[in-house]
Amino acid sequence: MSTQDKDISIYFKHIKDSCNRIGRFIRGVSYSKLLGDELIQNAVIRQLEVIGEATRQIPQEVRAKYKQVNWDDIVGMRDKLVHDYIGVDLEVVWKASTTDVPILRKLILKILKEDFI
Repeated sequence: MSTQDKDISIYFKHIKDSCNRIGRFIRGVSYSKLLGDELIQNAVIRQLEVIGEATRQIPQEVRAKYKQVNWDDIVGMRDKLVHDYIGVDLEVVWKASTTDVPILRKLILKILKEDFI
C-alpha cells in the first residue's frame, strides 16, 4: 500500500464508520419515530453529510475504479443536505438510511478489504 493509498483509505474508513453509526442510530426506529425525533434526524443527516464529504475527497480516478458505487449520487445528497437544509426530505433520508447505506457499507467493506488492508 502506497502512502497515497494510506491517505485515501481514511476516507473509505470514514464512510464505513458513518454507515455503522447510521445503522446504530436507526436500529429499532420506525419512519414515524424518525419524523418525530429531531435528535435522530440530525444524527443521521450529519452522518450522511460526512459520507458525502468523505466521498468528495476521494480522487475521481480512484472513484472510477469502483463503478459499483454511485459516487455522484452520494455527493449530490451531501450537497442537498448542506446547501438546501431547509428543504430536506425526511423520506429520502429514511430511504437512504435503511436501503442505500447498508448496501454502501457492504461495498466499502469490500473495497477496504481488497485494496486497502
